[in-house]
Amino acid sequence: MHNRGLTPAAMRALDGAGRLAWTAGGAEVETSHLLWSLVLDESRAAQLLQHAMIRAEMLDAVFPFLGNQQALLEESSDKTSFAISYEPPPIPMPLSPAVSAVLVEARTILARLGSEPEVGSEHLLAALAVVDVSIGEFFERFGLGPAGLAQKVAETAGFVTEPIAPEFNIRWSEPTEADHTDTLRTLDAAANRCREGLRVVEDFVRFSLDDAHLSRLLKELRHELTERLSDLDRLGVISARDTLGDVGTRIKTSREQTRQRPSDIVLANCRRVAEAFRTLEEFSKFVITKLADPTLPSRLEQMRYRLYTIEKALLTTLSSRDRLEGCDLYLLATEALCHHGIGPAVRQALEAGIGIVQLREKDLTDRRSLELAHRVREWTREANALFIMNDRADLAVLSDADGVHVGQEELTVREARRIVGANRLVGVSTHTVEQARQAVLDGADYIGVGPVFSTTTKSFDQLVGLEFVQQVANEIKLPWFAIGGISLENISAVRSAGATQVAVSSAICSSPNPGRAAAELLDRMRMF
Repeated sequence: MHNRGLTPAAMRALDGAGRLAWTAGGAEVETSHLLWSLVLDESRAAQLLQHAMIRAEMLDAVFPFLGNQQALLEESSDKTSFAISYEPPPIPMPLSPAVSAVLVEARTILARLGSEPEVGSEHLLAALAVVDVSIGEFFERFGLGPAGLAQKVAETAGFVTEPIAPEFNIRWSEPTEADHTDTLRTLDAAANRCREGLRVVEDFVRFSLDDAHLSRLLKELRHELTERLSDLDRLGVISARDTLGDVGTRIKTSREQTRQRPSDIVLANCRRVAEAFRTLEEFSKFVITKLADPTLPSRLEQMRYRLYTIEKALLTTLSSRDRLEGCDLYLLATEALCHHGIGPAVRQALEAGIGIVQLREKDLTDRRSLELAHRVREWTREANALFIMNDRADLAVLSDADGVHVGQEELTVREARRIVGANRLVGVSTHTVEQARQAVLDGADYIGVGPVFSTTTKSFDQLVGLEFVQQVANEIKLPWFAIGGISLENISAVRSAGATQVAVSSAICSSPNPGRAAAELLDRMRMF
């Protein structure tokens, strides 16, 4: 959800709060979700509450645990225990203004103590008592009101909170109108850069890439930016604008005048927007007392993080399209399906023009799988084709494969990426359009879309059919392969539904002449 300047415990607390909000059907993370997440984790915040004799049962009487979400409440013989998963929620959960204010206050507390570089769970707890009056009043009954918590947090950090007598006096001057005018000029320029850059990226994604999924995310971000910046408009940023007197309008570099590739446009403008977001975030703090929404800096920060995710998805889409260009037909090879063994099937398919091969073996020992993977790696390298390992990220690395493919029940894209590294491909199977959208944001290099038809190689509870293929074709431009029961008899229907790349297994492996089968499938693909 949010990880800049936070300890692992604080990140778990925010992820847990997001999970609680999602489970409860909430639209955003509230202070009660964060409170319960802090209570249930083994952290400094939980220790502070335990030392104050604040038990979960007491808390539940005042702040009911997710209302009627009794599925998360478990009764044991000697105590009431609460179960929670600290995995992030399956969909991004926005922070409520109150929780955003908690993060701001937690950073203020941290800065005041000057003890640690990152906000911890104890700082979040102390900030909750300040921001949420009802939580603060409840803690006060146990001697943990805002002042008491601040004292405990300081003690936890090993600091004595008695002030040190200054050796000199600092005279602070109040900001002048000129200071505010300069700040408003800065905010106006940053807002214009942010809007303009977002529009450039959105126009590229919409008109050049034709990606409806990422276009929608960019449009939502741009519209939210307009809404958030209305608070600054009220302060008179346009009146403070001085384009003729702006020295920056006369400074140009040669590099900003040239763009060699589409990715240059995307990268330059994404960076421009991110920098503008940061300027808006920092300088809006200078006028925070004049804002109708004091959480604006935190909201701008969250929007910047969303931009980072979109930027990654967009650049991955562009690079993956280049890497997988020409891979119209994807062979999923399994030894048991091949008439004359996996060697003849794979080699003949490669000779016919197959550009990518996946080794899919579920029943072999690790040693046998690795031996076979080395052989497939050798064959694909000779044919200048890509080699993908199914499920096993570790064996993909050991066999020097070009990537790994995972399912919805296997490693996540993030986990697989940590094993195979940044340069290998990570593909993921998807069975719903929501899973496909999430795979794009997770950083997958390509996705499998299916199962389209029934197949003998793998059983599924439900077939997604051609309708799912059409949905993905209409929304997503990250490379994707239709998969599941595709053969020479139905491949035309799959192509007509919008698939430009398909994956097959039995259609080639089970053929007495796999080379001819591969050639016929490729010819049928190229007829469209």
